[in-house]
Amino acid sequence: MTDRVAVVAGGTAGVGRATVAALIDKGYRVGILARGQSRLDQLETEYGDKVVCRTCDVSDADAVSRAGAEIEERLGPISVWVNAAMQTSFSPFPGMKPDEFQRIVDTTLIGVVNGTRTALALMEQRNSGRIVNVGSGLSYRSVPYQSAYCASKHGINGFTAAIRSELIREGSHITVSLVQLPALNTPQFDWALNRLPKKPQPAPPIFQPEVAARAILRAVREGRREYFVGSSVLQLVFGNMVLPDWLDHKLADSGAEMQKSDSDEPGGRPNNIEGPVSGVEATARGRFSHRASNSALIIDADRARLIALGVPLLLVLCLGLLIG
Repeated sequence: MTDRVAVVAGGTAGVGRATVAALIDKGYRVGILARGQSRLDQLETEYGDKVVCRTCDVSDADAVSRAGAEIEERLGPISVWVNAAMQTSFSPFPGMKPDEFQRIVDTTLIGVVNGTRTALALMEQRNSGRIVNVGSGLSYRSVPYQSAYCASKHGINGFTAAIRSELIREGSHITVSLVQLPALNTPQFDWALNRLPKKPQPAPPIFQPEVAARAILRAVREGRREYFVGSSVLQLVFGNMVLPDWLDHKLADSGAEMQKSDSDEPGGRPNNIEGPVSGVEATARGRFSHRASNSALIIDADRARLIALGVPLLLVLCLGLLIG
C-alpha cells in the first residue's frame, strides 16, 4: 500500500498514457480507466502491481464511480485524479450526425464531470487531493471542423471554475486545476473520424505528449488554478481576447488548412466514435515525432494574465508620472 495513488482517466494513449508513465516515475501507483481492454492489458503487463486497470466508459457515471472505488480498495486512498479522456472528429458541422456530436461531448466533457464527481466523493473524507482537468487552447479559441471537441473544452472551463468556487466557499483543501494544452503528437489523428479530403494533423507548432505530462505533474505538485502550455496557447488566449473577429476570419482560412496534412484521406478507416480501435498499441506518441518539440513554456495562467495586462498599465502609469 502507498499513500501516493493517482487515477488517470483516458490513460492508455496520448496525454493520458504519458501522464501514467510520468506519475509512475514519481513513485505513484496508478489506476487507469479506458475503454480498450487490450491496451489496458498491455499496461498491466508492462507495469505489474504499479497499476490497476479498469475497463470504463467515462461517460457512464456509475461505471466511473465503481472503478474509482475499486482502485481505492486495491491501492489505497486516491490523492490525485487526472481527467484526460477525449474524443474528436474532423468534420464540417452539417456533416456530423447528432449521435456523433453527442458521443464526443459525452466523453470529452461529461467524462470530466463524472471523473470530478467521483474524485470529490473519494477525497472529501480526507479533505485533501488534487484534481487535474485537461483542457486545450481551443477552450478559449475554437477552430473549424472540430465543433464538438471545442464545445466540450469550453464546457470544461466553465464546469471547472464553478466547482473550484464551490470548494473555496466550503474551505476545502481539495484543488481543481486546468491544464490548457497546445497541439500534440498523439495517436488521435490516426483514429479520429475524418471527413476532410486530407488526413488530419495537429496544427503546428506540435509538441510531444510528454510536455503535457510535465504540465500535469506541475499542477499535481502546485495545485494552482490554471496553466498555459506553449506559446501557441498564449497566442490563442490573448489573441482571442483582443481580436476575436479577426481570428474568426483568420482561422476560417489558415485554421482550417493547418489541420490537414499532405496525405490524401482514402476514407473508410476505423474510428473510435463507437468504441476503441483494435490493434493499436498503448502509446503516447503519434506519427509526427519528426516535427514535434519535447519542450515548451509552462506558465501559471494567472501570472501570464498579470504580465500581459499589468505591464502595459504599469508603463502607462510611469509615463503619466514622468509627464506629471
